[in-house]
Amino acid sequence: MKRFDSGSLIPGSTWHAEAESEAEVVRRAVENLKTLHGETEVRPDMIERIKERIVDIDAPKATKH
Repeated sequence: MKRFDSGSLIPGSTWHAEAESEAEVVRRAVENLKTLHGETEVRPDMIERIKERIVDIDAPKATKH
Protein backbone atom coordinates (compact mmCIF):
# COMPACT_ATOMS: atom_id res chain seq x y z
CA MET A 1 0.00 0.00 0.00
CA LYS A 2 0.99 3.58 -0.65
CA ARG A 3 0.02 6.64 1.37
CA PHE A 4 0.21 10.40 0.93
CA ASP A 5 -0.43 12.72 3.89
CA SER A 6 -1.29 16.18 2.63
CA GLY A 7 0.07 17.71 5.83
CA SER A 8 3.54 16.82 4.56
CA LEU A 9 2.95 19.34 1.75
CA ILE A 10 0.29 21.69 3.11
CA PRO A 11 0.94 22.56 6.77
CA GLY A 12 -2.07 21.90 8.98
CA SER A 13 -3.87 19.70 6.45
CA THR A 14 -5.06 16.34 7.76
CA TRP A 15 -6.32 14.77 4.52
CA HIS A 16 -4.63 11.61 3.27
CA ALA A 17 -4.94 9.07 0.47
CA GLU A 18 -4.13 5.38 0.48
CA ALA A 19 -4.12 3.04 -2.49
CA GLU A 20 -2.31 0.04 -3.93
CA SER A 21 -0.45 2.11 -6.53
CA GLU A 22 1.40 5.40 -6.54
CA ALA A 23 -0.58 6.46 -9.61
CA GLU A 24 -3.89 6.05 -7.76
CA VAL A 25 -2.61 7.99 -4.75
CA VAL A 26 -1.52 10.83 -7.05
CA ARG A 27 -4.88 10.78 -8.85
CA ARG A 28 -6.74 11.07 -5.53
CA ALA A 29 -4.44 13.85 -4.32
CA VAL A 30 -4.96 15.85 -7.53
CA GLU A 31 -8.72 15.34 -7.29
CA ASN A 32 -8.59 16.58 -3.69
CA LEU A 33 -6.64 19.69 -4.68
CA LYS A 34 -9.21 20.49 -7.35
CA THR A 35 -12.39 19.79 -5.40
CA LEU A 36 -11.51 20.86 -1.86
CA HIS A 37 -8.88 23.51 -2.49
CA GLY A 38 -10.26 25.04 -5.68
CA GLU A 39 -7.19 24.42 -7.79
CA THR A 40 -8.04 24.62 -11.49
CA GLU A 41 -4.64 23.47 -12.72
CA VAL A 42 -2.18 21.20 -10.94
CA ARG A 43 1.29 21.85 -12.36
CA PRO A 44 3.80 19.03 -12.96
CA ASP A 45 6.03 20.34 -10.15
CA MET A 46 3.16 19.89 -7.67
CA ILE A 47 2.67 16.32 -8.86
CA GLU A 48 6.39 15.68 -8.34
CA ARG A 49 6.18 17.12 -4.81
CA ILE A 50 3.25 14.79 -4.08
CA LYS A 51 5.19 11.78 -5.43
CA GLU A 52 8.20 12.66 -3.26
CA ARG A 53 6.00 12.41 -0.17
CA ILE A 54 4.30 9.09 -0.91
CA VAL A 55 5.35 6.38 1.52
CA ASP A 56 4.91 2.63 1.64
CA ILE A 57 2.69 1.35 4.41
CA ASP A 58 1.87 -2.14 5.57
CA ALA A 59 -1.54 -3.35 4.52
CA PRO A 60 -3.69 -4.62 7.40
CA LYS A 61 -3.13 -8.30 7.93
CA ALA A 62 -6.07 -10.66 7.90
CA THR A 63 -6.56 -12.65 11.07
CA LYS A 64 -7.71 -16.25 11.23
CA HIS A 65 -10.29 -17.32 13.75
